[in-house]
Amino acid sequence: MSKKILMLTGDFTEDYETMVPFQTLMAFGHTVDAVCPDKQAGDTVKTAIHDFEGDQTYSEKPGHNFTLNASFDDIDAADYDALVIPGGRAPEYLRLNEEVLDIVRHFFLEEKPVAAICHGAQLLAAAGVLEGRSCSAYPACSPEVTAAGARYADIDVTAAHTDGNLVTAPAWPAHPQWMAQFIAIL
Repeated sequence: MSKKILMLTGDFTEDYETMVPFQTLMAFGHTVDAVCPDKQAGDTVKTAIHDFEGDQTYSEKPGHNFTLNASFDDIDAADYDALVIPGGRAPEYLRLNEEVLDIVRHFFLEEKPVAAICHGAQLLAAAGVLEGRSCSAYPACSPEVTAAGARYADIDVTAAHTDGNLVTAPAWPAHPQWMAQFIAIL
């Protein structure tokens, strides 16, 4: 059965963590509305490509422009069956928007499926929805996960973790597992 999925994104979202789930979920017949605060359908967000090249942290390169297909001001979280939160630097910005935090809270209050990857955990922590859960994320976000009252799931970069309605993963190399687990709970 086709689901209606909301994707919260913003400038400097991780390229792969935005494009791959957007396209994958549509390939499975789901409707995916990608939105960003202060932007309309047809506007673009800049993406970044984060890579692991042996340094102490990831490197960042410019990615593609990603075209939003829905307007943030027009959405109602109640109209959606599930939520996707890509990583990258966008969650830093998104977590400062109370309306975005309310949207995230809605999905947890209603126990709808949520997929978050990489720095997406920053948005979950800011929304206060991690208390008593277990959650994976990019390792540099582990202090935020534990400060939010969750157990940090320290898993391989190619793995994903499911806790009830929440599917999380450390970074884009986990896409096969992350998407498979998310599709299973849809």
